[in-house]
Amino acid sequence: MAEALRKGDLVAAALRPRERLLLEFAGTIARAANRVTDEQVDGLRKVGWSDEQIAEAVYVAALFSLFVRLADTFGIEPPPDYEPTGIPGAVTRG
Repeated sequence: MAEALRKGDLVAAALRPRERLLLEFAGTIARAANRVTDEQVDGLRKVGWSDEQIAEAVYVAALFSLFVRLADTFGIEPPPDYEPTGIPGAVTRG
């Protein structure tokens, strides 16, 4: 599961549907936050996520995006011994 998540492959990660939906939501925030829809949020509620949990997911995804942008701006890369096979597919930069 961990390797599939590092690659960004939510299908191979064999997540429960509710966790997969939450990670897809976080992915939308990370790629294009302006594309988050009311339907996505309603879908999260329907599978059992509370408004507080959804808000926390938004904060975490937004902070992660901030950290990635700061690292890109300053040219910060993980040390080779931390990421011996390179940057994980889930966070590759376009």
